Amino acid sequence: MRAPRIFGIVNVTRDSFSDGGRWFTPAAALEHAQRLLAAGADVIDLGAESTHPDAEHVSAEQEVERLAPVVEALRVRGVEISVDTVKPAVMQRVLSMGVQWLNDVNGFRDREALAAAAAAPANVRFVVMHSRARGGRAERIAAPAAGLLADLRTFFAERVQAFAAVGIGRERLVFDPGMGFFLGSSPQPSLSVLRHLDALAAEFGPLLVSVSRKSFLGEVSGAAVAERGAATLAAELWAARHGAAFVRTHDVAALRQGLAVERAIVEAS
Repeated sequence: MRAPRIFGIVNVTRDSFSDGGRWFTPAAALEHAQRLLAAGADVIDLGAESTHPDAEHVSAEQEVERLAPVVEALRVRGVEISVDTVKPAVMQRVLSMGVQWLNDVNGFRDREALAAAAAAPANVRFVVMHSRARGGRAERIAAPAAGLLADLRTFFAERVQAFAAVGIGRERLVFDPGMGFFLGSSPQPSLSVLRHLDALAAEFGPLLVSVSRKSFLGEVSGAAVAERGAATLAAELWAARHGAAFVRTHDVAALRQGLAVERAIVEAS
C-alpha cells in the first residue's frame, strides 16, 4: 500500500467547526503548522474562512490579511503550502506569494476562479472539490446517496474539460469528492463515497479525501467533535487503503502512526 501524502489543516479562523479561534493569530497558526510538519505533514493547508453552514462571512481583504503573514513565514522555511479559498482575489494574492496548491470547495466552477487558476505558475496544482452546494460553504441538504456516484463522475469529467479549455492538464488536478454536509445532511452519501473510493480513484486518478472530525463520523460513532479522533482515523485509514492519494487531516500524528503500523503489517514475513 502506497502511503498518501498528508495535508495538515491550519484554520486561521474564528469559527471553524472543530478548532475555531485556536490558531487565529499568525503566531498561533505558524506554531501549529510547525507542529503538524514535525508530526509528518507533507503540505500545510491554510484556510481563513470557515465553510460550515453557519460560518461568518469573511471578505477577500480579511482572508488575505489573515493568510499573508503565515504564508510568508512558511515560504521562507520552504514549506509546501495549500490555500483553501473560493475567492478569485484571494487566489491571485496567494499565488503571488508562491503557494503551490489552490484548494477550492466550489471546484473552480466560478469563471473568475478558473481564470485565476489559468494564470497560476506551471508548478501549481489544484484540489477540485465536488459539492452539492454552490458557493463557498456547505449546506444542510437532505440528499440521498442514490445517484451520487453518477453525479461525481459527471462533475469530474466536466471539470477536466473546463480546465483543459484554459490550458491546464489533468496531471495538475486532484479531485476531492467532498464529504459531510457538502454531500448531504445524513451520513449515507459520505459513507457511499468511501465504500466506492477504489472505483473513483481508478477512473479519475489521484483523489484527496477530507473526513477529519466531520459530522457524519459523529452520527455513526456517537462521538462529539472533540472525541472523533478514533472515528476519523478509521475513515482515513480506509481511504488510504482504497485509493486516496492525499488525506487532509487535523491530526497528522495519529494518521502517520496508523499508516506506519499498517505498512509494518503488510511488510511482515
